[in-house]
Amino acid sequence: MSTIDIPDEHDDIDGIEVIDIRSGDRSTPFEHRVEPVSKTTKAIKFLQNHPDVQISSAAVRRIAFGAVEPGLLEGARLERHRVETGWLSVLTYRAYTLMLSPAIENDRLLDKAHYAADPDASDDQRVLAMPTAHDTDATLVYADAMEDLVAAIDRASMRVRGNNPQEVGRRIVERPLTAVPATFLNPRRHPDDDLSIVDGNSRWASCTAGIKVPSSSIRPTNAKDPDSLLPSHLMRLPLAERRDLVREIVKNAHRDINAATGTSKAARAKRDQAARLLNAMTVPVQVIVGYTDDDPDMGMRRFPVAVRSLLMRMNIGVKPFDASSQNGVTAEEIVTALFDAGELGDDAEAVRDVLLGRADVTDAMKSLGLNPAFRDLRFTFVVQQLTRKEPRLNSIMAAKLDKRRLQVSHRSGPIVELGLRSYSSLPKEKLAPVRTALDTGCLWQALTDHEWTVENIDNDQAVDDLLERADNGDIPARLLLGVIAMVTLVTSGYLLAPGGSAEQIVGGIKVMRAGVGTVIKTVLDTKEGRQVLADAVKRIRVNLHPRWWADGHLVERDQWKGSDFNAHLRLAANHGFAPEGYQNDPTATELEDKALTAFQVSLTTAAANLDDLIALRKKNGTTTELSWIIVEPSFKQLTRMDKALTRISEDEPS
Repeated sequence: MSTIDIPDEHDDIDGIEVIDIRSGDRSTPFEHRVEPVSKTTKAIKFLQNHPDVQISSAAVRRIAFGAVEPGLLEGARLERHRVETGWLSVLTYRAYTLMLSPAIENDRLLDKAHYAADPDASDDQRVLAMPTAHDTDATLVYADAMEDLVAAIDRASMRVRGNNPQEVGRRIVERPLTAVPATFLNPRRHPDDDLSIVDGNSRWASCTAGIKVPSSSIRPTNAKDPDSLLPSHLMRLPLAERRDLVREIVKNAHRDINAATGTSKAARAKRDQAARLLNAMTVPVQVIVGYTDDDPDMGMRRFPVAVRSLLMRMNIGVKPFDASSQNGVTAEEIVTALFDAGELGDDAEAVRDVLLGRADVTDAMKSLGLNPAFRDLRFTFVVQQLTRKEPRLNSIMAAKLDKRRLQVSHRSGPIVELGLRSYSSLPKEKLAPVRTALDTGCLWQALTDHEWTVENIDNDQAVDDLLERADNGDIPARLLLGVIAMVTLVTSGYLLAPGGSAEQIVGGIKVMRAGVGTVIKTVLDTKEGRQVLADAVKRIRVNLHPRWWADGHLVERDQWKGSDFNAHLRLAANHGFAPEGYQNDPTATELEDKALTAFQVSLTTAAANLDDLIALRKKNGTTTELSWIIVEPSFKQLTRMDKALTRISEDEPS
């Protein structure tokens, strides 16, 4: 049976050569052949005795068995790669493509996956639990059921084949893939270890796209397309059988080349396709084989974080992460770093699990005194935990976000991505405007200026009690009410980014076009606004339309769509809750408060823009200083603003 898929037509008329991948003497004709197992013995012994190789004997054998030239591993020099928490030891060699497996979790898809924190999450697309560290080895440990792991790997592999195809076959792959040893706690009928790619999945998928399964013994009985080679076919094979599979495919490809004699189009196509296969059968790979933490007491605990940080630095080229996926990865790094630093409190494991939302959060939420059935409570808990003002927490967040000084707006991206994991099953067309609305700014300064906690507000009486405390000047209660209301309104479509027709909806009057956090903050400062927000929480939770404030009480507005409520809430943020929804003559104090809020919002935006400029210069390696003539107007304006603000402000407390 042929191991390659021959198309009916072929455009290559010049012929494709099998590329000589030998590293030594090339004077003799090249024929690709898999080395016998006996050639791996010295390499295995060398790696097992190397002081910087901190992996199991099984992982060492997997490396040696997968090497195209195992003899070169004996005496090989390891490289050291610096990451934020320490040093990674890396071994570079050329490996057989099929001796590697694609990423067990594709971080590019974090904004699209279904999370266990969402009660309606689909099992078919549910994200996997984060890998943990091995006690002693530089190895990622996966606790999910093997069926779930393999299904996720197959999905990711098929997706990147279509979304990011690479040109392989005419040439060999030259840009290295990065892999790491992995072990599985629930392997069942599969081997309990593998070499998992953390960078280079698109190259791997393109290399294997045209390979058929040559042996019926490795096909799943329920396969829809049994001829298409998938990671699941490879991962169920014991190491020796997987290597035999490589030998079989290589041998069959050479057989196809030798059998396809003549100059006919069909013969040329068969030779070219076999040559493409052989050229794609090997890839350069750097395998992480050791890790030394800057803090010796941490051992291997931060190894998964080190691997992810290396991955983030790699994905800045051809196909960088989307902003939302990058925020998701950064958020997980922040949470993990806070956990490692002991900054998540006495019930740290429950706090971490609730924040990440990858595993079932039912028990963790209950241990924190929160009802796990309420998505808005988990989102609110994410906001509260990541807006705390503790110096160590802020330092860790600033470092992970690459910011000199942490502004409230900087926290928004990670908070949004973690919070939305409770809503990951929403249809894409509904989730997109929700993410957009939250990304425009879902936080306000008071959230970081005051200590506040998340209470179990899971019934109407609890909402009413919270409202009463908020009306009586309890700032933490007011902040809690505001965040729960914001999450409830935004995720249900009643408070989104302002549409172009917002003014038309309210009769041409100017509405507040700030972020949703600023709108909530402003409305929250009025008694009528607090009534509207509290009522909205109660009604939306039971799938009723929120009511509006008119003529001194809450009234039904059943004919309103989400855009109508959005426009009127933004109108009230600008002009208050007068009987007709518009106050022609705001008081002098209200005007001053509004002007101060606008000024502070503009300062936050300016500071964030400066941080972005500095980060961009750092990323581009720019070291030349800006000319004075360019920055002089900015310095003068900042000096004038400083003097003017000093004149109207009381002295800073000593």
